[in-house]
Amino acid sequence: MKNCALYIHIPFCDHKCIYCDFYSIITSDNISSFLNALKKEIKYFSNLYSTDRIYTSVFFGGGTPSLMEPAYLQEILNYIKKYFNVDVNAEITMETNPGTVDKTKLKKFKDAGINRISIGIQSFDEEELKFLTRIHDKQTAIETVYNAAEVGFENISVDLIFNLPDQTRGKWINNLKTAIQLPINHLSAYSLILERGTILNKLVLDKKVTMQDDDYDADLYETTIDFLVSNGFYQYEVSNFTKPGFECIHNNAYWRYREYLSFGTSSHSFMDGKRWWNFSSLKKYISEIELNNHAIMNSEIISKEQMHDEYVMLALRSSGLDLNDYKKRFSDDWIKKNYSYFELLKNQHHLSIENNWIKLTSKGYAVCDEILKNIL
Repeated sequence: MKNCALYIHIPFCDHKCIYCDFYSIITSDNISSFLNALKKEIKYFSNLYSTDRIYTSVFFGGGTPSLMEPAYLQEILNYIKKYFNVDVNAEITMETNPGTVDKTKLKKFKDAGINRISIGIQSFDEEELKFLTRIHDKQTAIETVYNAAEVGFENISVDLIFNLPDQTRGKWINNLKTAIQLPINHLSAYSLILERGTILNKLVLDKKVTMQDDDYDADLYETTIDFLVSNGFYQYEVSNFTKPGFECIHNNAYWRYREYLSFGTSSHSFMDGKRWWNFSSLKKYISEIELNNHAIMNSEIISKEQMHDEYVMLALRSSGLDLNDYKKRFSDDWIKKNYSYFELLKNQHHLSIENNWIKLTSKGYAVCDEILKNIL
């Protein structure tokens, strides 16, 4: 049985943040139509990918899944379990925004089958929250984490963003300090990136906002690693830190190059060496499902060379290259060709080579893109 992952994109939001480039819409129209379309899509793909596979994680992303009523996500989850072989101990994650849930709603989400919460806090600084156009304040963010813990969530993650314009090192460390004092066991720390088509990108082009330079970004990143590692977290991917036993199973499926099936607007799937992606527009998605039972906009067959490079890139960005697994998938010619470079990186303390694993160190993560550029 292959271990696979399932993702559901919920496109509805109450507000579009200035940095976000994920597909989302600020409307409550078509919520029921989307659910009906989603069910058809789930049933259609169950006929293709339900046998010989066990799904070890389900991830509700968006958009803002926590904006939905708990019964809405429960209906989707029950439908997935009806048509797919979902592991009884599967990790079921919901992305959550402070300001969209209270303690009662969080309890209902837990009762609905959600067992992991990923809370998009981004900052605990009031000025930074206003700049990012988040709908919550510091206190609401803190209360959301405590409420999740109090209703019984044992697996709680938070997202934070660093390298905001004018963000000092002190402000960023205060964000990290506030986070680790909360009952969390996982933290994702992302550098603020300019994405085309976002409000932030336009503000920068119009010279209303000035981004900080790459050297400062790298300094804050290294500060993040040092701080979190010295406070009981370990880094298992470029942007992700966890306490022992709480690595995200769903994200590890991507990083370890396992198959995943995704439903909803703009979602991407990877099965049997093929990748495909759905239409983004909600109305287009619904109409395509009505016509074809799927909403595939385009697809590609992954070449052996592309598969190799993606596998290596994802492995080195995360928990490392398992040479035994690598040799089962590919020949070891590439390893032999690059081994002297790996030894050089080892001597520079950028990676470790032991027990048939090649893994980047904290120092190596900081220059991960450069390393990958040299070997791929």
